[in-house]
Amino acid sequence: MRVRVEQTALPGIGVRHDMMTESGRRLGVVSHRSGQRNLVLYDPDDPDGCAADIPLTDDEATVLADLLGASLILGQLSGLREQAAGLLTEQIVIPASSAYVDRPMGDAQIRSRTGASIVAVLRADEVIVSPAPAFRFKAGDVVVVVGNRQGLDGASATFANDDPAG
Repeated sequence: MRVRVEQTALPGIGVRHDMMTESGRRLGVVSHRSGQRNLVLYDPDDPDGCAADIPLTDDEATVLADLLGASLILGQLSGLREQAAGLLTEQIVIPASSAYVDRPMGDAQIRSRTGASIVAVLRADEVIVSPAPAFRFKAGDVVVVVGNRQGLDGASATFANDDPAG
């Protein structure tokens, strides 16, 4: 299952990132320009209504991200996304069946094939920022890709394919 994150600019406030869970619940994080973050759980009967709004300190946000096994890298990229309309970020898991497991990142030719860019790879507790073309993927790596919807879908299809020809 691919989880999509929607970003909404909140003029004068900051930015909100929302996602829909597999069970149909919508939740989000509001990142204020002041640095404050709020975890938001939406009302299941009113998608625009807020059932819970929980302010988080930086330490609490970090612990929550660690508990969820997530990375705050998307938060770091939010400023970049605000500057470029239509720019999206997605995390793509490299399946064990991918033709690119144990191969250099350059072999996938993601940028030239899809127009999307790999900006980081999350591996266990490590974040590899701006991996070089010689970086070798491992099964289970989470690749952070930036681009438009078409580029992200192309990157996802490339890594899911068990045929290196694409």
